Amino acid sequence: MKSIKDILEESSIVSNYQGSEKTKKMVEEQIIKLYGPQEIKNYNPYKNALTFASWIKLGYRPKKGSKALKSITLVERKDAQGNIISKYPRTINLFYYRSVEPIVNN
Repeated sequence: MKSIKDILEESSIVSNYQGSEKTKKMVEEQIIKLYGPQEIKNYNPYKNALTFASWIKLGYRPKKGSKALKSITLVERKDAQGNIISKYPRTINLFYYRSVEPIVNN
């Protein structure tokens, strides 16, 4: 299992973040409320605000009592030929790296 420091420092992208400034700002505002404005310098939407499933794959889980950050993603609905017929928003829950802990197997 990689340490959180290793995850944050490696060059590969870990999250499914698509580059939306609107969703980045939405998550930044929540981080400011939880951790203060100085924490924004540590925020990287590609590495340290991940879904529950992503953290589990990396060997981490949310700490008891931690609150999820809310974000929005667009889901595409496609027809049988694969053409996009509509897009709709879906809320996703993200956990910031400061709110997770390693999974310990007993």
